[in-house]
Amino acid sequence: MDMAEIRNELTTMAKRLADFRGSLDLAEKEERIAELEEKMTEPGFWDDPNASKKVINENNALKESVNGYKELAETFDDLEISYELVKEENDAELWQELDSGMKALMNSLNDFELQMLLNEPYDKSNAILELHPGAGGTESQDWASMLLRMYKRWAEKRSFSVETLDYLPGDEAGVKSVTLLIKGHNAYGYLKAEKGVHRLVRISPFDSSGRRHTSFASCDVMPELDDEVDIDINTEDLKIDTYRSSGAGGQHVNTTDSAVRITHVPTNTVVTCQSERSQIKNRERAMKMLKAKLYQLKIEEQQQELDEIRGEQKEIGWGSQIRSYVFHPYNMVKDHRTNHEIGNTSAVMDGNIDPFIDEYLRLSINV
Repeated sequence: MDMAEIRNELTTMAKRLADFRGSLDLAEKEERIAELEEKMTEPGFWDDPNASKKVINENNALKESVNGYKELAETFDDLEISYELVKEENDAELWQELDSGMKALMNSLNDFELQMLLNEPYDKSNAILELHPGAGGTESQDWASMLLRMYKRWAEKRSFSVETLDYLPGDEAGVKSVTLLIKGHNAYGYLKAEKGVHRLVRISPFDSSGRRHTSFASCDVMPELDDEVDIDINTEDLKIDTYRSSGAGGQHVNTTDSAVRITHVPTNTVVTCQSERSQIKNRERAMKMLKAKLYQLKIEEQQQELDEIRGEQKEIGWGSQIRSYVFHPYNMVKDHRTNHEIGNTSAVMDGNIDPFIDEYLRLSINV
């Protein structure tokens, strides 16, 4: 970019920052932060762990928005100074620093803007992610395990923590099903973009004839709900089974019937949990997972009613995949909802799925 282009970019950035400031209402947020921090110093604040946790979470979320904006504004001020220095001295090293700094700030502005758009009720919650292979035995089970690794790598890149709540290994390779709890700010907001069927086309390593295979796996994503969310569940509608854990784990695996499976009979919704040593704790976690699933069903029913009012027809099934991952005869990952494509399949499988998430969320928010 020449100096005129850089000046135009800086002007655009300044306008975006001003828009952010107006949307955030910084003064109101800072006033609320002060109120919450004063409340945290009151005697007896820690007497009610659930109430104190709610206050702390709200305070942290507000601080993240305010501090995030301030960091962007400070970076922009530094770039303005760098721009003036480059104008005066025309130094190649300063020019390079300015160019790289502007690219980094542009990425940060885009990321911050997306976080501001994630304002649905549970976008900021942790995410419960389930993977289930489609028909095809070992081939699709292996594909599910590849997706499992992809989501774990994505979470690592964002410094999110990942906990395996349930894991059922495949017969020869891969997984028959797996449930993860991904903890981090906006985890559900981001990962809700991944809900749907994922399709793989490749030369199968399990086919001695070296033929090309197409495999499917479904990804389901729900928010982890806190105890204050009221989802009415009648205990008479529940069928609860216990069994011995089958996944990788510590010494407790296969020694006691600690794993829990809960079936909500009216909706035929099934959840399982085997991550804890205690059956009681696994049951508590399974109930939270059931709450999340029933909440998701409720949201989907409401969406279906809206679609019917609008006259929209959406095919449900293996044919309605959201994304295709092609390893042969060429390399390409394509999201069918946004038409966004990435040719570097290795990078995608290493967790570089943010471009797909970004495109989908912006599209869905602007619809």
